[in-house]
Amino acid sequence: MPAPVPLPVPVPVPVPPEPDVPPGPTPEAAFDALYHRTAPGLVGQAFLLTGRRGLSRESVERAFHTAWERWPEVAVDRDPASWVRATAHEYALSPWHRVRRAHRHPDAPPADPERRATLEAFLALPPASRRTVLLYDGVGLDLPETAAETEASTPAAAGRLVNARAALAERLPELAEAPSSAELSTLLRERLHSLAAVGPPPALPAPKAVRAGSERKAQLWTRAAIAFAALLIGATAFTLHTAPTRYEEPLSPAERVGGVPPRGGPQQLTEQDLELKASLREEFVHGPERVVPLAR
Repeated sequence: MPAPVPLPVPVPVPVPPEPDVPPGPTPEAAFDALYHRTAPGLVGQAFLLTGRRGLSRESVERAFHTAWERWPEVAVDRDPASWVRATAHEYALSPWHRVRRAHRHPDAPPADPERRATLEAFLALPPASRRTVLLYDGVGLDLPETAAETEASTPAAAGRLVNARAALAERLPELAEAPSSAELSTLLRERLHSLAAVGPPPALPAPKAVRAGSERKAQLWTRAAIAFAALLIGATAFTLHTAPTRYEEPLSPAERVGGVPPRGGPQQLTEQDLELKASLREEFVHGPERVVPLAR
């Protein structure tokens, strides 16, 4: 019988070490980078939409507050800058600012006549058309992206753009002289960029202060929600403890009664009545005498 053949011993294959992957930026660092890159330009865009420097800074700060509250959602967005831009534009164009005393009137117009005319013509447009022109001609988005950010269909965004350009050309003759749509868009972009750069640079808070403000606001809302829930639970418990367990018919309201004769006392008995009363007391309780007394 032949000897058994020994099995080969497996040779361990060396595994190459995994390369060191540098850790990604922290949420705070990513937020700060987005803030430094987009906040100054968003202030200029909000100013073009509203004509108010104070409201433009407030809109951008509020947009970044919301972005930090929803940072897990914003961080994975395809374009976080557009997310913040849409939030700032929507807040700046909110109709509730008209009733606020601080933002009821626009700021003083620019001293340059050309810039003043451009701002007045741009602010005369409807808010939706104003935003469409800003995104398409000012920011440089294409028509589908503009329609998506303004929550409109592409034909509706195109109609707004055409009508807004026609209205601007009526008030600004140099725009009507543009030989083509591309040159008109270029001219509008230059006008809007020049107008947004008017004035001192925006005094924006530091990103750390914005994050801290957002966290404080979230804590206040959380505490307010807890307090409201506790108040609601207490009111419900008090109602259940004090509420009647059976139906109680309500008392009818008092009413004045009329036509009732005045109260009078009993009449005095005559001598005949007194004799009859005495005779009835002397007779038995049962008997015909109680019915027909004997004559006396």
